[in-house]
Amino acid sequence: MRFILGLPTDEVERHEEFGTTEAVAEMARAAESLGYEGVFVTDHPIPPEKFLQRGGHHALEPTVVLAVAATATTRLRLMTNLYIVGYRNPFLAAKAIASLDSLSGGRVILGTGAGYLEPEFRALGTSFDTRNERLDESLDVMKRVWSGETIDVTGEGFEAHGHVALPRPARRPHPPVWIGGNTRRALRRAVEHGDGWIPMPAPKAFARFVRSAPLESLDDLQARLEYARSHAAQVGRTAPLDVMFGPIGVGSYGAPGFEASAYVEQAGRLREIGVTYAGVSFALPGSGAVQSRARFLDLAAGFMHDVASQL
Repeated sequence: MRFILGLPTDEVERHEEFGTTEAVAEMARAAESLGYEGVFVTDHPIPPEKFLQRGGHHALEPTVVLAVAATATTRLRLMTNLYIVGYRNPFLAAKAIASLDSLSGGRVILGTGAGYLEPEFRALGTSFDTRNERLDESLDVMKRVWSGETIDVTGEGFEAHGHVALPRPARRPHPPVWIGGNTRRALRRAVEHGDGWIPMPAPKAFARFVRSAPLESLDDLQARLEYARSHAAQVGRTAPLDVMFGPIGVGSYGAPGFEASAYVEQAGRLREIGVTYAGVSFALPGSGAVQSRARFLDLAAGFMHDVASQL
């Protein structure tokens, strides 16, 4: 199992600690030297106040943050978790991801999903009700753009006849696309359009809030993986999906009550049922629980020494 470290760049109130180029570069260099496979960042262009008051968070523009991380490292993977393509014109999204992948030498993982914050869709002038159809359409268009060939396409809110976009991504045919979400529709999308799947632990109340399906146990996860394999057989997909999911119910490393042995035991089962990556975070986004960069770096090092080394 490989580990991708979440950067706390959503802690916008602690700009000097987490929101400068020096801060991002230091955290990315540390992640690479410690043996993390990559780093990930979140995406919220203009969240509503009510979302923030209920525990939501801000975010820096993902491709900008990851470009800074790219300049400070040589092998570290650069992941969006999640980049909401539906907030954006697909040609602009394709250009941003291709530029980042080209600049970084092919290190991008595009984690994306349909999105769930209706007010944010409205603020950005895009349709919430058709977000699933828009994502499927956009992924198809983006892959055509990344081919470097001239395209002719008309879709929801866009039209291009005889257009071409360069540079192509460095990764061929395109950066891996990992699909977030717990629903069967998200799983079908991962199988049909993606290279990986990013489920999330979701008790029923939280699942309703993020407009997804509950996922409360490893048995729930295994059932969905079996559905994904069944659907892959139906559509003729033979390539395996990468899956990113961490142990649940064991707490966060560095928090009271965390037990490395419980994490390691559950991670072993996750690996057995098909999980290939674990996302590592030490606090909920924007919670303020990790108050300094020094603390974050200590936790990042401690996790690899105390936990990852046992896997």
